[in-house]
Amino acid sequence: MIIMKYVVSKPRHYPFSIIHYQFPRRGKACCIAVLAFMFRTASLFPVDFASIQLQPGDNIPQKAAAFVAELSDEDALAQTLMFGWSGAPPSPYLLEWIQKRGIGGVKVFGWNTPLPDNPTAADQLQTTITLAETIGVYQKSALARPLKIPLLVATDQEGGIIRHVKGVTSLTPGNMALGASGRPRDAYLQGYYLGREMAALGINMNFAPTVDVLTDTRSTLIGTRAFGDNPVYAGILGAAYAQGLHDAGVIATAKHFPGHGDTALDSHGVLPRIDVEMDVLWERELVPYRILAKEGVGAIMSGHIAFPKTHAGNRPASLSRYFLTDILRDEIGYKGLVVTDDISMNGATFAAGSQWRAAFEALDAGNDLIMSSGNPALDGPLWGNLLAEMRRSESFNKRVREAATRVIVAKLEYLKGPNAPPFIPDTREIRDRIPDAGAADFYRDLASRAATIIIEKESGVFPLTPETAGNVLLTGPDLEFFSVGKKAFPNAKSIWAAPEFRSDFLAMAQNADTIIFCLRDAQGSALLRAARYLGKKIFVLSVLNPAYLEGLDWIDGAVAVYSDYAESFLAGFSAITGHIEAEGKLPLKLDLN
Repeated sequence: MIIMKYVVSKPRHYPFSIIHYQFPRRGKACCIAVLAFMFRTASLFPVDFASIQLQPGDNIPQKAAAFVAELSDEDALAQTLMFGWSGAPPSPYLLEWIQKRGIGGVKVFGWNTPLPDNPTAADQLQTTITLAETIGVYQKSALARPLKIPLLVATDQEGGIIRHVKGVTSLTPGNMALGASGRPRDAYLQGYYLGREMAALGINMNFAPTVDVLTDTRSTLIGTRAFGDNPVYAGILGAAYAQGLHDAGVIATAKHFPGHGDTALDSHGVLPRIDVEMDVLWERELVPYRILAKEGVGAIMSGHIAFPKTHAGNRPASLSRYFLTDILRDEIGYKGLVVTDDISMNGATFAAGSQWRAAFEALDAGNDLIMSSGNPALDGPLWGNLLAEMRRSESFNKRVREAATRVIVAKLEYLKGPNAPPFIPDTREIRDRIPDAGAADFYRDLASRAATIIIEKESGVFPLTPETAGNVLLTGPDLEFFSVGKKAFPNAKSIWAAPEFRSDFLAMAQNADTIIFCLRDAQGSALLRAARYLGKKIFVLSVLNPAYLEGLDWIDGAVAVYSDYAESFLAGFSAITGHIEAEGKLPLKLDLN
């Protein structure tokens, strides 16, 4: 009998055992054969992400868990971190995090696609190409590491006013326009076209759609980022939007769980508190998440908002086990990835006491990916303290590995999928792929379908033509408004809508028969009210949030569009002049009296 004595050492970053054998002189050849067989068998198991092979019907969570189980504590923790950077070119600080730590992702912010004042077409193309090149540098660094795990590359390309990737990407009417259109097909196509453009740049995750229910209609933070104030419609349109992104190969992220639409406060600066009970949240703000969870949305973003009348008390939902584990995981049954809103925001750090504590509490509560707009010191408190907690606490170690497993599941499902964006984008293709073919026609049609007649004082008010309008005064805060308005009313005069021009506006209004006023905020509403008793016909083209039309029942007519891009101004004036039929439905309740 051959007796083998062995010691088994299994370093966590190797998914097979290294066995040190001691054997007698006799039987040496036999033992060598056994060793050869064992190591040949071991080579069938993946030693890096790139070598993981997927077949139809594979249990991806099981494969991801097996892979993560063999990672070192450092490698598992790193997969739960996503950082941003400053400027357009690759950041040496972020490259350090990628090369030395192997972090799970990077985040593209608006400041990563800077443009000069009055940019030319060449400027816009170059900023987009530079972004693609930078993403390629980051991915090359990640793939050069021994584990060969690619990065999640995320951004906020919601459509409408939130467009972090600028340059030659599409300008879109946004979510509230989708709410006014009311067509899930439109929501799907917005997600699909945005996703196709992101994929061309190597971006594989989009922090969209925003499915916050616009309960506070005057919220300047959410506003037109919401589909409207109906939670069921928000869920249906959000699910269609997410499916469009997924079909383009990009991970959709519903946000901001459990709902940021009932406050005008911004969690970048403070921790908003929303005083509603859990049963109200369940039937209102949580409805979209209940729908999207069932539809398998790839990710959900947790928001830095407190709900004192729930079991979470004054803790931000993003740091609350009650919201993220008890409600989202256990009650709603969501299985996918949960990512924090920017952990550097005051809504998180003030509540936790520091950034590293916020990251710790976020992971412990049930987040899987910690997103930060900046990158902290490589060996600073965030990394050092989180790693120490992993080594001190078995339960926290388990929680981090569970989070890392969900990150790897997302990477296996999307970054190895048939529509996966390239890791290294081909900058030669950007001119042809962005904006995506068909996108411009679709967004123009969407803007037209979204145009909504909100006030029509008496029948026959619309259409308004140059002949029926007489002397027209165009008043607004947008150059595009004047440009399009002059085409509709060639002889119109114009004046900028601003408080400092109030007396000039009233003087010019005296000589006008009709005022067409572009309304976008409370400041504009105050200026408009100054013209109430002039005895003139007054028409309003509402852009962005139509909530500022409240209390303006005395005007002659109002048409709402939901963005301040050229297509929306064109749709608005086309509806005013009768060139299109305004079919949009107001997506929120307003008190017009």
